[in-house]
Amino acid sequence: MKKSSVILSTVAAAAMIMSVTSCGGAKKASGKAEAKKLVVWSFTDELQNMIEGYYSKDHPDVQVDYSLTPTDQFPNKLDPVLASGNGAPDVFALEDAFVRKYVEQGDKLLLDLTDVYNEVKGKMIAYPAEVGSYNGKVYGLSWQACPGAMFYRRSIAKKYLGTDDPAEVQKYVKDWATFLSTAEKFKNDSKGSCVIVSTTGDLFMPYKGARKDPWVVNGKLVIDPAMEDYMEMCKLMKDKGYEGRQAQWAEGWFAGMKGDLKTESGAAVEVFSYFLPTWGLHYVLKPNAPETSGDWAMIPGPAAYRWGGTWVAAYKNTKVPNLAKEFIKYVATDDSFLERWAKDTGDMVSNNNVINKIKDTYSEPYLKGQNHYAEFAKMANNVDGKLTQGTDQAIEGFWGEAVASYINGEKSKAQAIADFKEHVSSELGIN
Repeated sequence: MKKSSVILSTVAAAAMIMSVTSCGGAKKASGKAEAKKLVVWSFTDELQNMIEGYYSKDHPDVQVDYSLTPTDQFPNKLDPVLASGNGAPDVFALEDAFVRKYVEQGDKLLLDLTDVYNEVKGKMIAYPAEVGSYNGKVYGLSWQACPGAMFYRRSIAKKYLGTDDPAEVQKYVKDWATFLSTAEKFKNDSKGSCVIVSTTGDLFMPYKGARKDPWVVNGKLVIDPAMEDYMEMCKLMKDKGYEGRQAQWAEGWFAGMKGDLKTESGAAVEVFSYFLPTWGLHYVLKPNAPETSGDWAMIPGPAAYRWGGTWVAAYKNTKVPNLAKEFIKYVATDDSFLERWAKDTGDMVSNNNVINKIKDTYSEPYLKGQNHYAEFAKMANNVDGKLTQGTDQAIEGFWGEAVASYINGEKSKAQAIADFKEHVSSELGIN
């Protein structure tokens, strides 16, 4: 997902009267027609491409003023205008890392989209709306579904497992116990030169997806057993030499995709797999390891999970609420638009009508012809979005530090957890 510097583009259009829509029409209760202008802010150029390539062509009567700001600067730009109401956009995008920060403020900041969702929920994958909901109301919707998968090198599977067939390889990683047995097999059969993953960090999202409870319940900090299991798994993987001792997004992590990972002594290390979501194929594997095209396949792996995504919400006091709702309904749920978008971009959409219509038409050369879209479709409806909270990013940062200190032998497990709790209490006021 590309992030760019600030861009301001205006999509001009003819001023014709907009017909009444299913979201309540283009008129206010007073009987005055709403202005045909919409201000949209985002951190991703995907929304810009949607507007310029699709929405404005389908809605030539609407003028859209669009502003793009880098992700790391976006909340700082958005927060003051939403708080003051001065210069606030009508519609804005929200990234997975901070969407709940806004959703959990509900009616204080955001326009209620429950009526929009009620019209379309029968055809939508449930979890994006679960993430965008708070206290029974929907405040954000997403055109995307980002279920996670396990991508593996076919050549390594054939070498050590005797097959590269996804259905057969899945049997070797069907649960965490089997995953560990396979990691041991790679180590033994390769004399230590093949690891099942390049980093234990790849396992965090799958373990997070297995939780039964969120981090905070009734205002109290909760460490779900799945998170302690993750901690122990990381320790075991490192101690046993089942992983490449790299960090996610670091040079070595990317090197493993290309088959270029080496130890400090210069010995080659084979990396069998990476845990990545839908966008990982197009934005991580393909651009960073183009020379390995055709040597990859994807499977569900040991656990269902999700990772990433973009939501669209509206300012509570927008002067064009119906127009804002209709725009969100279009980009997040419309059958015709999302079918065109999915075919043009390969994006995994959250509309089951579209998914079911197109899922059997794909053959991905990078995955040696495997139909990744159909596989992701199976995974998407198994994802639970109800545990996502606004404090997740901060808490998980502290948890990552605790896990690292434990697996590196700097602290005992008990001390690492105690320090984690102290950090959460002192920094977030959650005990």
